[in-house]
Amino acid sequence: MSTTDLTMQTKAVRFEDTVAQMKAREVIDDLAKRPIVTSAAQLIEFAKANQTTMLDLTFVDVPGTLQHTSKPIHELEDVLSGGAGFDGSSIRGFQQIEESDMLLIPDPTTAMLDAFKGEGTLSVLCDVKDPVSGQFYGNSPRTIARSAVEFLESSGVADTAYFGPEAEFFIFDSVRYGSAANGASFEVDSNEAIWNTNKSGSLGYAIRHKEGYFPNSPADTQQDLRSEMVREMERAGIKIETFHHEVATAGQAEIDMERDTMLTMADKLIRYKYIVRNVAARYGKTVTFMPKPLWGDNGSGMHVHQSLWKEGRPLFAGNEYAGLSPMALNYIGGLLKHAPALCALCNPTTNSYKRLVPGFEAPVNLIYSARNRSAAIRIPMYSKNPRAKRVEFRMPDAAANPYLAFSALLLAGLDGIQKGTNPGPHTDGNLYHMSAEELKNIKHAPATLGDALDALEADHEFLTATGVFTESFIASYIEGKRAEVADESSRPTASEFYRYYDV
Repeated sequence: MSTTDLTMQTKAVRFEDTVAQMKAREVIDDLAKRPIVTSAAQLIEFAKANQTTMLDLTFVDVPGTLQHTSKPIHELEDVLSGGAGFDGSSIRGFQQIEESDMLLIPDPTTAMLDAFKGEGTLSVLCDVKDPVSGQFYGNSPRTIARSAVEFLESSGVADTAYFGPEAEFFIFDSVRYGSAANGASFEVDSNEAIWNTNKSGSLGYAIRHKEGYFPNSPADTQQDLRSEMVREMERAGIKIETFHHEVATAGQAEIDMERDTMLTMADKLIRYKYIVRNVAARYGKTVTFMPKPLWGDNGSGMHVHQSLWKEGRPLFAGNEYAGLSPMALNYIGGLLKHAPALCALCNPTTNSYKRLVPGFEAPVNLIYSARNRSAAIRIPMYSKNPRAKRVEFRMPDAAANPYLAFSALLLAGLDGIQKGTNPGPHTDGNLYHMSAEELKNIKHAPATLGDALDALEADHEFLTATGVFTESFIASYIEGKRAEVADESSRPTASEFYRYYDV
């Protein structure tokens, strides 16, 4: 290569670096320019300033799926003053047919410009009200989360709960599935997966099973895609700390948000999933938050970092094990005590329990540790700053409804604090090297969704005694999930044909 060519190449690299830096500054500028909307009046001004023409009213059903209905933007003021009516009987987990009329009440603080609509669209998350009583609807997941925050504030223990979920997901190039009386099948595909190395045109830079943690290009083919996901999230006001390829082959990814208060973080996670799916669709790809879409490789979890604060002061830092306070240890005690019941809300699918098995870094052991990643609870040790001291509950997955899961986690931890629950001794040894005698004393996560529902049925007073969850909601939730378990258990599977067809 000539000196001239080398100089030109160097200049090109420097130009690319400059472009990247400019883009980074644009993201910061976007965040700095995005106004903080806290009132109906500010929401109206936000809509006008951005020349929006459509209003999208979004909310979440009990399973955690984002729903929406839309209006022309000129209806915004009327909706802010009186709400928008909808049929609650058509939403999973909501009203019966004879009580179907319900109202959506926009929360101005959740204002977002929807980048995935052709028309300029203002999107807001909504609370749900009963038009007869005028009260927030108790079965709405966002109402439950609001109530959990109010209970925390009234408890005197703390005034703020910070949550930080690490949601993992798969980005596939295609997916096919079907289920009928005479057959069932599924197939996912990814160009970067190890199974594609035997196809014509393969360049061989595949990611082997369990070797997807931090690979570089050309093996990692999805950096630009993840970067666009991050950029769209930051434009929407969701600050991101880090993102990377995850352990599994076939496009497993993780994008971590900066911690926020519990209700706000649940809102952000709902938006996170919406943005991730729609950016993938731009690229002709598909995203799933199913915990275990691949057999024989790591599943997708959602480790949830939690800490309590009061009057701007962190409450989990102290001089106990791993730099924790006695309050933090009691919080851990509450999580461990109620962990089997929590699984019903934090791991709410039959597929969730195909991830919660030993051998895939799955946090199936109901213990706590500063370093052990197979423990249900880990205390991160990256920083000694008291403000960074937190508890990481590693069992949940992103199939969970965040409003329900975060509320249940908070209430379990508070129950531990209020009752002074001792979490027992910590476990820092390698569980895979322990003797059978040592292992037999370690409790494990439920093996199935049915087991988790049994645990929730037997242990839910920590949820209902606070008034945050109602007995009727818990009963309805268990009934619906038991129906899923029964349906799944009655269906023949492909692996059963593989094993038993010739019996």
